[in-house]
Formats: sequence, structure tokens, C-alpha cells
Amino acid sequence: MTPSAVLLDFGGVLADAPFRADPPELVLRLYNLTDGALTPGRIQRSLIDGAARYASWRDEDQPDELPHLDVWERFVIADWPRLAQARVRANATRLSYDWAWRDGWTLRPGIAEFLAEATGRGIPLAVVSNTLCGAAHRDFLTKAGVGRLFRVQIYSDEAGVRKPNPQMIWNATDALGVPPASCWFVGDSRRRDIACARRADIGTAILMPSPRDDTGGDQATPDHVVTDGHQLQNLL
Repeated sequence: MTPSAVLLDFGGVLADAPFRADPPELVLRLYNLTDGALTPGRIQRSLIDGAARYASWRDEDQPDELPHLDVWERFVIADWPRLAQARVRANATRLSYDWAWRDGWTLRPGIAEFLAEATGRGIPLAVVSNTLCGAAHRDFLTKAGVGRLFRVQIYSDEAGVRKPNPQMIWNATDALGVPPASCWFVGDSRRRDIACARRADIGTAILMPSPRDDTGGDQATPDHVVTDGHQLQNLL
């Protein structure tokens, strides 16, 4: 049956990027922003350690997302000098964008073709993604030439909740005006995406596995497993 809409995760489904350390540009920006209060090496270590702590917090399947400022205060700058903390607080959203952005992002194989096929058939598309900064994802999709194909883009930092909280999916289906039971949801994680789809009563939950760790949590079972956008297109 043709879905009323298709909802897709961003990382691991729409796009992916090779692993990389935090960009030197961000380290330099923070060094200049804080007037050299910390060495570049100290800043780099704070970002690495902060990312690990933030990832550990996320792995607890938190139902709510943290505001940008809270991420920096809780995981990165708690032991920084006061003036340096104040400078980061005043620029938390822009810094979160820079931290989230990946120069190496590319659309996953077959995704452009799938999006075009779905759009050609009049099937509404939506992004439903956990992220530190949805604006970075939105800008990449525009740069990749597919942003205009999505009627709705729901990101956790903007919604205030994160998958597997089903409210993420309901925000998208409400905006599209379609019932979850008639939709597809495509994600790369059983414990976040497929579990979220089940909690939201999505009609068809599709797993597109990625190299990212997917252990622990609610290992929900998908209706279909595909390797790329080409196989997803075949399901239509």
C-alpha cells in the first residue's frame, strides 16, 4: 500500500559522513572567542570529552532534548574560566551549529532517487532527527538540492524532545495532516528509530542499518530492512 507520507531520519539514512575529530575551525573560533584563556589543546580535549559525555547521556534514551546552552554548560565548559564560560554562553547556538556541521556529509546511495520518486508520486516527505543543531542538517539538505522536497523537518533541539519519544513523529504527522498508521518511518537505529516508530503506532517501520553503535535499549523489530535508498525505492 502506498504510504500517506514517509518520515526519514537524517544521520545514517539521508546522509552520512566519515568519522572525524572536531574541526580545527571550531577550536580556533573558541580560542579567539575566549581571548586565549585556554590553549587549543585544552579546548580540543574539552570538546572530545564533552562529546563523549553528551553521547553517554543520549544513550540513556532521554525523552527530552537539552537546549544548546545546557549542552555546553553540562558537558564542555563547566571547568573553564568564568570569562570563557560567559563568552560561550553568549554564542551557544552558533557554536552548536559549528559543532554539528560536517563538511564530509553526503547523501546516502539512492536517497536522491528515492526522494524524487516519492515526490513524483505525491507522497509527502518529512525529516525526523535527533541532533544538537537542526539548522545544520536543514542547511545541508538545501545545499544538497533536496531540502525543498521535504514538507516538514522536525529536529530534537527545536522540538525539545528526542527519539524514542513518539512526540517527534507525532509532530511530523500532525504537521502533514496524516495518521501515523498510514505512514512509513525510516531510521538506522532499532533502539531509537524503530522503537520510536512502534510507540507512535507508525504503519511501517523500516530499518536502514548504519555503522553507528546500536546496542542496548529497546531492540524493536522493523517491518523491513534495507541497505540504501535504492532498496527503499523498490519498496514503493
